[in-house]
Amino acid sequence: MSTTKQKLTIISDLFGKTHSDWISLYYNYLSSKFEITYLDSKALAEISLESDNQEKIHKAFIEHGIETAVKNLIQTKTETINILAFSIGGTIAWKAILNGLKVNHFWAVSSTRLRHETEKLKCDTTLFFGKNDAYIPNTNWFKTLHIKHHIFEGKEHAMYSEPETIELVCTTILKSFD
Repeated sequence: MSTTKQKLTIISDLFGKTHSDWISLYYNYLSSKFEITYLDSKALAEISLESDNQEKIHKAFIEHGIETAVKNLIQTKTETINILAFSIGGTIAWKAILNGLKVNHFWAVSSTRLRHETEKLKCDTTLFFGKNDAYIPNTNWFKTLHIKHHIFEGKEHAMYSEPETIELVCTTILKSFD
């Protein structure tokens, strides 16, 4: 008798497929439990910048990309899924969930723009941040929205690409299904 794997959609950081070799480590940990789909946040946002300039890419997301990506994500994913998202990908997912995307579990790593959100999601939500990330939400934000979270001492924004963080995040995700 075969067991059906849960569906997990991974949404990249603002670089998309560029500079994301680390994503394979998440696949290695999670593919035994999940049927994984990878979404490039730049593609979802229809940002065609050839540049790897973080400031230009970020500006494009803020000006129109987040809104476009939310719309495209909702149109693309019509069944109930689980989401693991990184940085801007977490913001895209959060806004899509608020706008009707059906999600059971949502995990976001270093999604600092979430500090601007005021409405709690109606799905199981766990957030991960580095203690040294300059834009981490404050303690009151987590309390107000009653959000499960893990703060990694000594870690910065790009912690999601570090093997030790990847292992801890994936272990937390897998424990959700034990």
